[in-house]
Amino acid sequence: MSENVYVGNAPEEAALDAGWIMGHFKAPDDPRHNEAVEIKWGVHEAGERRAAWVRGEERQALLVLVSGRFRMEFPDQDVVLSQQGQYVIWGKGVDHSWEAEEPSVVMTVRWPSVPGYRVSP
Repeated sequence: MSENVYVGNAPEEAALDAGWIMGHFKAPDDPRHNEAVEIKWGVHEAGERRAAWVRGEERQALLVLVSGRFRMEFPDQDVVLSQQGQYVIWGKGVDHSWEAEEPSVVMTVRWPSVPGYRVSP
């Protein structure tokens, strides 16, 4: 296989790093290391919430619902994703949080990949 091709398994790899499968936090020699983008395969139990709101967001993001029912919370509105493939995009400066209303799987893409947003579980 080419050194420029990496084949992985999102659910298996995500379980090893709090859901994250690509970003600045991967080792520099890992093909999933990337400072331009972060990708997360999020598996969440019903009722699970983000531990704290993201404030002063410096990235743009896209969250796509794979399965379940997932609510994104923003200062002026909540967005409920309930059908596979529904997505929400938000930009720099948009504070946010989330809650899984049902067992849910979501894929999140954020750019650029910058440190400083991890919260303790």
